[in-house]
Amino acid sequence: MAYENSQIRELIKDRKWKDLKIQLNTLNAVKLAEIIEEADEDDDILILRLLNRSLSKEVFYRLSFEKQEQMIEGLAENGRKLSNLLNDLEPDDRTAFFEELPTKITHSLLDLLLSKEREIAVRLLGFPEDSIGRLMTTEYIAVKPHYTVEHSFEHIRKYGKDSETLNVIYIVDENWKLIGDIKIKELILASPNQIISELMSPDFVALNAFDDQETAVKTFQDYDRVALPVVNADEILIGIITVDDMMDVAEEESTEDFHKFGSFKSAISNPLRTSVFNLYKNRIFWLLALVFMNVFSGAALSCFENVIATMVSLIFFLPLLIGSGGNAGSQSATLMIRSLAVGDVRLNDWYKLIGRELVVSLLLGVTMALGVALIASFRSPEIIMVVSITMILIVLTGSLIGMLLPFIFTKLKLDPATASAPLITSIADICGVIIYFTVAKWYLGL
Repeated sequence: MAYENSQIRELIKDRKWKDLKIQLNTLNAVKLAEIIEEADEDDDILILRLLNRSLSKEVFYRLSFEKQEQMIEGLAENGRKLSNLLNDLEPDDRTAFFEELPTKITHSLLDLLLSKEREIAVRLLGFPEDSIGRLMTTEYIAVKPHYTVEHSFEHIRKYGKDSETLNVIYIVDENWKLIGDIKIKELILASPNQIISELMSPDFVALNAFDDQETAVKTFQDYDRVALPVVNADEILIGIITVDDMMDVAEEESTEDFHKFGSFKSAISNPLRTSVFNLYKNRIFWLLALVFMNVFSGAALSCFENVIATMVSLIFFLPLLIGSGGNAGSQSATLMIRSLAVGDVRLNDWYKLIGRELVVSLLLGVTMALGVALIASFRSPEIIMVVSITMILIVLTGSLIGMLLPFIFTKLKLDPATASAPLITSIADICGVIIYFTVAKWYLGL
């Protein structure tokens, strides 16, 4: 890869355009996308311009959104190349790119599309954000139930060139209502004179265009399909979704949840390519909110000034104890958020999980209490029982907070991933301070 990059840089430097074009068009789309991502500004545009029409489409699809946007800006001067690129993109890939752009820019790019492609783009963009309709492609093959196998193959040869996939052929009635499907393998092995209605499977699985994209991910996982049909409210076949689209969605959802759990306002695709201001903007909201929330920890401490003044050694164990509560809560929340996201547990399962979490967190608390008691035996033997009891109670409290918050957020129709680690840690800190000094005050008779 490094050798290819240096070779391409040399050809650009020597302005050997013919040799560069030949060299570039011998490489596959994955390598070319990597080369463009790492290329200097202006060189990346040059490389894309020298690719043939089919290859440039494949390469553009594999670029990061930031690089795609940069490519569009660079190609704006070359209207024909830009128009060809946008028209050649698969409808679902083009929609994914358009929906990330400001509305004004999207409208100007729509004007570069052919009338047929523009109609498809506008229709797909008309579906709600994060809906299955935004992901689907209209390039598929459908046949009628009265076709013979031979007639179906003639239809496939005529119209199948631009189809996203030919693994599954869909069967529709005269009104384009989806009534079945058939795998291409079964079609190949069938007799040429057999009727499609005799071969098709009526037990098909379809997605609704207005459902959330996460529904599609779950359906693909459950049924292990390479493609699924998309229908409207009247069960009319309007498109298909392929498994590669679902892999992208699953990655985006995981990234989004991961960032939310870290208290980011929105997902960041690449910190190296994201502006400093955007990095700041995505992190400052929750950090400021948590600053004000942590004021309650200070307020709780101020209520126990006399206890602290009487037994100063209590302060030594404070960070250790409240940190343990936050860590236990983060573990529970991670487990619950993941289970809710993949459907392993449902909203109504919360009461079943409380008993299990109490037992697990009690075992964890007792084990951690033994550890902190060992430390206290060397540092402050007089408060061994205080820190041990506190550790058990704090771990129990933190674990229950971490388990219940995702369910509460789900009940409130919010993303459970919003129950982030810093939020759980802050709540556990407040509870930890109150528990620690209340136990100390009670046990030591202060």
